[in-house]
Amino acid sequence: MTRHRADSLAAAIGGGLLSGLAGTAAMTVSSTIEMRLSGREPSRTPGTAAGTLLHVRPQDAKGEQRFGGLAHWAYGTLWGLARPVVHAFGLRGWQGALCHGTAVLTAEQALLPALGAGSPTPCYGLRPLGIDTLHHAVYAAVAVLAHERLFGSRAPRRR
Repeated sequence: MTRHRADSLAAAIGGGLLSGLAGTAAMTVSSTIEMRLSGREPSRTPGTAAGTLLHVRPQDAKGEQRFGGLAHWAYGTLWGLARPVVHAFGLRGWQGALCHGTAVLTAEQALLPALGAGSPTPCYGLRPLGIDTLHHAVYAAVAVLAHERLFGSRAPRRR
């Protein structure tokens, strides 16, 4: 691998992670506001799923909440790695956000039940599905904006 290709790959990975971090921060803000308005408790599913994968069992409710938060941030940040892939295929703006957001939401809907962390959101009704979709849309919109801010309207060039 040439130095330029290695630099481009590092930039793509770093930009993707930063985009995922920005999207996760925005999703955290939107879900925190929604929980305060609705009185809904924080979801335990991120921590349950990560605990199953990593064979981790927090000792108490506070540890469970911290571990769940860490899982939420790690999952969202890592999903940012899809941003440069979507961008490289020429999907930008709302199309890129739609593709990325759909991938993240679909993976969540398949992964969490497979890990015994809950049922697919539609099983809980239309309101929870709408809320979950809204938070993922916020994630994807901010992630695409952050990525396009980093890379402009062009994908990182290959040489």
